[in-house]
Amino acid sequence: PRVPPGEIAIRVFRACTELGIRTVAVYSEQDTGQMHRQKADEAYLVGRGLPPVQAYLHIPDIIRVAQENGVDAIHPGYGFLSERADFAQACVDAGVRFVGPSPDVVRKMGDKVEARGIAIAAGVPVVPGTPSPVSSLAEAQEFASRVGFPVILKAAHGGGGRGMRMVREPQELEENFSRATSEALAAFGNGELFVEKFIERPRHIEVQILGDSHGNVVHLHERDCSIQRRHQKVVEIAPAARLPPELRARLANDAVRLAQQVGYENAGTVEFLVDQNGDYYFIEVNSRLQVEHTVTEEITDVDLVHAQLQVAAGRSLPELGLVQENIRVNGCAIQCRVTTEDPARGFQPDTGRIEVGTARGHRGGALGH
Repeated sequence: PRVPPGEIAIRVFRACTELGIRTVAVYSEQDTGQMHRQKADEAYLVGRGLPPVQAYLHIPDIIRVAQENGVDAIHPGYGFLSERADFAQACVDAGVRFVGPSPDVVRKMGDKVEARGIAIAAGVPVVPGTPSPVSSLAEAQEFASRVGFPVILKAAHGGGGRGMRMVREPQELEENFSRATSEALAAFGNGELFVEKFIERPRHIEVQILGDSHGNVVHLHERDCSIQRRHQKVVEIAPAARLPPELRARLANDAVRLAQQVGYENAGTVEFLVDQNGDYYFIEVNSRLQVEHTVTEEITDVDLVHAQLQVAAGRSLPELGLVQENIRVNGCAIQCRVTTEDPARGFQPDTGRIEVGTARGHRGGALGH
């Protein structure tokens, strides 16, 4: 299998080595010195002349390397091409196994309208919202007056907080609508927006699921990803603390039911918002491994990457010992993401070599360099 560079590539190579699978890395011209290249049995350049991000998005080049080197399977990691249905399809067309759901499921889960429709069909509650993108300010006003403020405007064709605006008062809708439209257009090439009821101070709970090609689906319990900054997760905890047992069971059961509704195969995450009253709403499915998969591995003692690879090879979950009653929670795990930012540019994300670091304790004293 092959993955984009970095921590997840090394993580996948480790699992492959443990399973006796030979590994192939791809790297961009700027990443020739990256550690992931050394961790694989073989490594090949992709996207000659392109910046790194474009290189790792260059589907024909990646498929070419796979075919020239007798690659059986491609693990897409997370980020880059991991949720691109056209990449999953290109793998299938090239006779290479995509370590993830089928192209059709990746496409359905990536389409917010279709994913929402599937949740409704599976009897899973969704946030009250417009069934399709609104085409005018008037439509947004009509919806907002019906469900009541606050509402949130969301880009229909992308996430990460771009093209997203919360509106508390009717008089603020027009300006925010035009701003969100132009932001979405700039970021995703399409300015269409959804309007949804805004859920005040919700908890963000996600359920890890795993399906096989034999129709079996299990959940590996939940993670709490409520601590976020600029719509990006910062702290992830498994299992979620102070979640009533009955609510925990309903979230897990709904996640499994939704996965069964689409014939979900491989690893994925079903994300929910839980409001102050204990009501919950489906928001999306991430049809890939997530950064925070490690906290779930810690509490369940299940190696998710091993499971992904073995499911892709056609093994059933029961064969792997992954039946629901065997998957138990032991203890608690917390992951914190460290992000590099530039204070001089309004704390914008930044890159570069870390030359010196000072960790400060809760009393403000430096712990070391």
